[in-house]
Amino acid sequence: MSTRTLISPAQLARPRAKFLYWTVFVLVVGLFTLVFLGPLYWMVSGGLKTTQEVVQSPPTFLPQAVHPENYSRAWDVMDLARLLFNTLYYAFGALAFQLVLDVAAAYSLSRLRPVFGKVILAMMLATLMIPATVLVVPQYLTVLDVPVVERNLLNSPWAIWLPSVTNAFNIFLLKRFFDSIPGELLDAAAIDGASRMRTLWSVVLPISRPILGVVSIFAVVGVWKDFLWPMLTLPDPSKQTLNVGIYSLANGVPENVLIAALTIASVPTLLIFLIFQRNIMSGLTAGGLKG
Repeated sequence: MSTRTLISPAQLARPRAKFLYWTVFVLVVGLFTLVFLGPLYWMVSGGLKTTQEVVQSPPTFLPQAVHPENYSRAWDVMDLARLLFNTLYYAFGALAFQLVLDVAAAYSLSRLRPVFGKVILAMMLATLMIPATVLVVPQYLTVLDVPVVERNLLNSPWAIWLPSVTNAFNIFLLKRFFDSIPGELLDAAAIDGASRMRTLWSVVLPISRPILGVVSIFAVVGVWKDFLWPMLTLPDPSKQTLNVGIYSLANGVPENVLIAALTIASVPTLLIFLIFQRNIMSGLTAGGLKG
């Protein structure tokens, strides 16, 4: 059975149609490439320019003189090593909590089928419809004085870790994948005497590596790119994340050095995407079809 497309093979075989097709294709690809890579190129090249060249109008496409020392200066002046360590600490702490608690929640909703499980899932998914900025004030008041324990979590990594666990999207992704696991496989483990926890650890998690990789990437990148919440909950300069630290130290720093610092801050997330892009796509589509 042939694949149906917008343009039939017979029409595409004509010289005029082929020329029109490739012209539109090249223009669309070139436009999207310019839109997505243009700001990235401007940021990288801006870190190699002098301050006068960065602020001049119209801007130059290529640096008149390359100054790679701007990056080493940004690393030292803005103390990026400390900010980078803080961000990694918060990101991988949030990752650990999400892998433990979100996996447990998704597995419970998928396989243990608790009472009102569908209602709980619907309520969690409904929170995705609420703008994140609306939740900032109640979350901040909660962190300021945590109910029951009555503790102030400001300037504490718990202020970053605990809110990141309540990720309805990751729980939904995990649940959808767990739903696609054949029930016969879990029944066989139960017949062999495996408990629910042993089945999760020895059967479910080993075959869930694609979706666990996606959730891990989302968890790390989510903490890495967040700005508003760390700025509110981490006022201590020695405990700030990369984005907040660069913003706090931006006053009095030359524009080219600031752009160099922003470039350095963007490199880890870009590398994560370039290295794990296949895992991201395979994990997102995993569990979409059964059989």
